[in-house]
Amino acid sequence: MKDSATTIATRLADLAATAIGGPLPIRVRAWDGSEAGPDVGPVLVLNSRRALRRLLWSPGELGLAEAYISGDVDVEGDLAQGLSSVWNAAKDGKVGRPRIKVTQWPGLALEVAKLGVVGLRPPAPGQAASLRGRRHSRDRDRAAIAHHYDLSNDFYELLLDKSMAYSCAYYVDGPGGDLGEAQNAKLDLICRKLGLSEGRKHLDVGCGWGSLICHAAEHYGTYSTGVTLSRQQYEYVTKRVADAGLSDRVQVRLADYRELDSGADDGQFDAVSTIEMGEHVGDAEYPAFAGILHRVLRPGGRALVQQMSRGENAPGGGAFIETYIAPDMHMKPLGTTVSLLGGAGLEVRDVHALREHYDWTVRAWAETLEKQWSRVVEMIGEVGARVWRLYLVGGALAFAENRMGVDQILAVRPDTAGTASMEPSRKVWEL
Repeated sequence: MKDSATTIATRLADLAATAIGGPLPIRVRAWDGSEAGPDVGPVLVLNSRRALRRLLWSPGELGLAEAYISGDVDVEGDLAQGLSSVWNAAKDGKVGRPRIKVTQWPGLALEVAKLGVVGLRPPAPGQAASLRGRRHSRDRDRAAIAHHYDLSNDFYELLLDKSMAYSCAYYVDGPGGDLGEAQNAKLDLICRKLGLSEGRKHLDVGCGWGSLICHAAEHYGTYSTGVTLSRQQYEYVTKRVADAGLSDRVQVRLADYRELDSGADDGQFDAVSTIEMGEHVGDAEYPAFAGILHRVLRPGGRALVQQMSRGENAPGGGAFIETYIAPDMHMKPLGTTVSLLGGAGLEVRDVHALREHYDWTVRAWAETLEKQWSRVVEMIGEVGARVWRLYLVGGALAFAENRMGVDQILAVRPDTAGTASMEPSRKVWEL
């Protein structure tokens, strides 16, 4: 048995107390087998000195994430509980901004050197996004969308349910429900809110793998048009529509949403939807995006925006998500989005919070990922699989702990007299 006063884990705990401004929020096992930290809960396993080297070169969320996805760090036990422990420690003030005195630096540097973790920056794990050009230019947006959505249609077929809906589901009976049923309930809810019926013309901006446009055409008799910037999605939807015999009712365009601003689509649609696409638009670009939603509608037409939100001080997805999952992502507070839609001339009629539903949705995806782990690794590699594990577990926590939200915002384009041409009651779309 090692002397607890001299183990690597104990020395790391002492260093951490200074570096993070508080005690370790999670138990740590060092590469020599020694442990320190709380006696209960998950264990952060440092497989090598390189794990700490990553944190020295990139302290904070991204360094820890890269240590995990590279395999330099593992979590023994519940990964979600481990992430929650760290987050709650920071939120509760148990981990804060370090207060390191100048006189402490030589001693800290010497201790770090003794641990043998000083060295060159470790190589990146791979699979990070690499974008160039002006943020939210058309070419850069195309590259950002390709990084995430063109990963592999086979991978998304494995991860998602039969509907291929890659957005928050609607669990009518609570978290114990089936994901496929919850996604169908969400699609039906959107169609009812939009007042879709036989012969209505419907536009879905950011149509994904075609779940909503195919559902609306098949079950509500619409003529639906989808727009996507992802080539793999476009190819998938084109085949899906043909296989379902919906080619006379559904079309898909491979286009940037800004191409709808040409004037040809003005006033052409009875309804427009955009399901978790607005997060990719950008802050400066959102007023123009909202204006396009208004212009494509006929007077009396409805718009439904399903969109994730974050607080004013944390609009992005975080360093890890923006580097490895959704580059250039921007989420704004719900109130800001409502104001921007109103500023574009749309009258907001209803806001429906679905935050808990997204926790349940992402947990279902995460369960599928774990059940299909070996196939996922074959498809996207070990690094890719660990990226997605961390993304899904962390995403579910963000919704469960109210650090992110998601809402359906229903709006209408009033006519020149200010008439909404819409029932003033929710009963027409509520179950």
